[in-house]
This record gives sequence, C-alpha cells and structure tokens, in this order.
Amino acid sequence: MSDVSTAAGSPCEPLSRTKVIVIKIVAMTVISLALIFAQGWAAPRYYRPDYAAGFYAGLLEGALMPAALPDLLRGRDVPIYAPNNEGRTYKIGFILGLNGCGTFFFWVAFWQPRRRK
Repeated sequence: MSDVSTAAGSPCEPLSRTKVIVIKIVAMTVISLALIFAQGWAAPRYYRPDYAAGFYAGLLEGALMPAALPDLLRGRDVPIYAPNNEGRTYKIGFILGLNGCGTFFFWVAFWQPRRRK
C-alpha cells in the first residue's frame, strides 16, 4: 500500500512551485495588511502625551513599526516610537517586537513545504 491518501481519499501530491509562490504572496499580503490596520488602531492609543510606554507597549510598537512604511511613503507623518517611555524596558520591548515581527515575516517568506515520500 504505497499510495498515501488524505482524509478525503485523494492521493497527496506535492505543491507545485507556482502554488507555493501564490500561497506565500497571499500570506505575506494578509500579514502586511493586518500589521497596517493594527498600526492604525494602536497609534492613537499608545502615542498620547500622558501615556508612559513600558515594555509591553514597546513590544507592540516594535512589532507594528514596519507597518508604518506605507503611510510614511505617502507623506503622512505617523509615530513609530513613543517619546514618552519608561527607558530601557521600553527599548528592550521595542527591539524584541521589531525583531520578532521580522523573524515571523521572513519565516513566512522563506518557508518551504516538506516533500512527502
């Protein structure tokens, strides 16, 4: 019984290169749009003058910082770093959020499906 079947009964076929590229483009577009909308939601809430941003706000702002690029390219000045922050803890959160977002985005970009035997 060398035929490997899925739950639906059809044989498992490896994804074609075109399908993998389309899946990656769709996934990266969805991730980018989600980040852009999240940045638009978070900016007015976390960049207030009376709010002192801490570690978790830095984590969120770091993860959402790349999403500010489309607005910045269109000429809209959007905040990407809270000027009123708690110092080192905010900066550590910001760096971890930025690196985590980049790691996740590029993991999706370079993901390769496993070949089944």
